[in-house]
Amino acid sequence: MIIDCHGHYTTAPGAHKQFRDAQLARLADPGLPEPAAADVSDDAIRESIEHNQLKLLRERGGDMMLFSPQASAMEHHVADPATANAWARACNDLIHRVVGLFPQSFIGVCQLPQTPGGSLDDSIAEVRRCVEQLGFVGCNLNPDPSGGHWTSRPLTDTYWYPLYETLVELDVPAMIHVSASCNDNFHALGAHYLNADTTAFMQLIEGDLFADFPDLRLVIPHGGGAVPYHWGRYRGLADRLGRPPLDEHVMKNVFFDTCVYHQAGIDLLHRVIDIDNILFGSELLGAVRGIDPETGFHWDDTKRYVDQLDLSEEDARKVLGLNAMRVYPRLAKQLAQ
Repeated sequence: MIIDCHGHYTTAPGAHKQFRDAQLARLADPGLPEPAAADVSDDAIRESIEHNQLKLLRERGGDMMLFSPQASAMEHHVADPATANAWARACNDLIHRVVGLFPQSFIGVCQLPQTPGGSLDDSIAEVRRCVEQLGFVGCNLNPDPSGGHWTSRPLTDTYWYPLYETLVELDVPAMIHVSASCNDNFHALGAHYLNADTTAFMQLIEGDLFADFPDLRLVIPHGGGAVPYHWGRYRGLADRLGRPPLDEHVMKNVFFDTCVYHQAGIDLLHRVIDIDNILFGSELLGAVRGIDPETGFHWDDTKRYVDQLDLSEEDARKVLGLNAMRVYPRLAKQLAQ
């Protein structure tokens, strides 16, 4: 089974976006009435999925996609906790409906109602609801709810520990994924996302998170940001800082996806990172859409790049599915059922 670990609902029906616009309008003008949840029909969901993610997943040979709300629309920089909670629930409920309509092709990963410097209580409650009641298998964790200003404590800080305790208890991983950039210095897709991937990895090197949480699993998307390209730098920094070797200190708990949109990038990822730490992902209909004029193929058709690697049959099965089932054990259980 070919499992894409990184998909977002970037084609959600317009009524869902209108609900968000109404939320933000009410924050600007508290005299406005509290907006009602979006009225989205099953037919509208089907149309938004069948001609987009589902169509491309099938055309490109995939079987299952781990599906979460649109990352850039999480907008954790909006500081009102009640708004964040209502928005996360609406987004996650919509993902649950997608999974209910297409259970053979999608499985849920949830958005958390984070706010800059806010309590994690609502996030813990929401991940519990999504996993225990809705059957989700993971969550997206934003290390920078401020939106590019980096006001949060590092991922190794005890601030995050209550959430980690819950993830370990539920046996679900977190994908480290930022949202919109509110800093003009950092383009959201070309800088902020990759900065966050790289920054998160360095934070993990500096700390001892996995000594406290040996069973915690984190997925760093977009091929690990700059990390594989500068692997020697990070090995050297770990040594300089008196940290253990990376394969002992970090890489038993950290995994990278294949959302790298050219062959040379995938080749490098494979050469540098152990095969057991690579999960197939495409983020199709995400950051990089359209056709590469040099190849004539879609940028986000990442399976094509993986297929060009000189992998043994066993290693190919790991990257394309087995690793995802190991990192997301609740996914494996649901597939077995």
